[in-house]
Amino acid sequence: MTHLATAPSYDQLPLIDLSAADRGPQARALLHAQLHSAAHDVGFFQLVGHGVSGEETERLVGAMRAFFRLPEAERLAIDNVNSPHFRGYTRTGDERTGGRQDWRDQLDIGAERAARVPGPGEPSYWWLQGPNQWPGGLPELREAALAWIDRLSGVAERLLRELLTSIGAEPGFYDSVFGEHAHPHLKLVRYPGSPGDGAGQGVGAHKDYGFLTLLLQDQVGGLQVQREDGVFHDVPPVEGAFVVNLGELLEVATNGYLVATNHRVVSPPGAVERFSVPFFYNPRLDARVEPLVFPYASAAPGVTDDPGNPLFAEYGFNELKGKLRAHPLVAERHHAELLSPA
Repeated sequence: MTHLATAPSYDQLPLIDLSAADRGPQARALLHAQLHSAAHDVGFFQLVGHGVSGEETERLVGAMRAFFRLPEAERLAIDNVNSPHFRGYTRTGDERTGGRQDWRDQLDIGAERAARVPGPGEPSYWWLQGPNQWPGGLPELREAALAWIDRLSGVAERLLRELLTSIGAEPGFYDSVFGEHAHPHLKLVRYPGSPGDGAGQGVGAHKDYGFLTLLLQDQVGGLQVQREDGVFHDVPPVEGAFVVNLGELLEVATNGYLVATNHRVVSPPGAVERFSVPFFYNPRLDARVEPLVFPYASAAPGVTDDPGNPLFAEYGFNELKGKLRAHPLVAERHHAELLSPA
């Protein structure tokens, strides 16, 4: 008699319909069961029913494609090397993950705020607050990107509340660390195709360091998630869905009960372009993330220990650490005093 393998299928991530929260107690209970399982077992899922329209998405994607069609000189006019706040354009190969070049170019955008230069005794992470850089002659990009940050902040806030409810926690437990001074982050990313060096690293394996990431990916594919078997598996695109993953702050807050999962992007083949828009739902820079109170806390396995990636109590130090590593040219020009001696 032949025994069929019982290993889980990794053809696709769990599919979560957020609109089920509005369809009565039974549908909401099922939503919570699915959310609980996805966040505890995988740390990744596909989100539909989020309410973001195709028109809103098309407006952002159209403006993004127009930006990447600009002559390189116009993109480099807003090079992030000009910004002590790590905002602006990064040319292909200038960002690093795990010390190696990521084969993509991108535009980094955050909440539009006045620069805050840290005063004596103030934390250095205040350098991360400041104005964005925008290309001249493309006003629709600024409008679409800032609208997207507002729209997805609302989706992520609602999702986080449902997620906390799904594990028996108070849904508003973390409301105070967000609010009007939250530190959202948006990337507009183009993968120009394979660099031809055999490495294929669009972006290297990593975990995100905030609360939640909502990713809009095109139909080219290339995102891979490390599953329970230790292998990186493809994430086939789902039309109209956001790929959602949990960041390290939620893993720390739940002592490992909810998982932040390694993921990476493999460069598309040849000269094929891939576009993606990750949105990072992050708290205030000065937020101290308290341990979550929830009934499954005794079953938490503890946080993944990574000596090369220590986590700090205040969120801003975690993001600053990541930015200094990822953008060495910005770090050397503006923040040499923050770099560790070799």
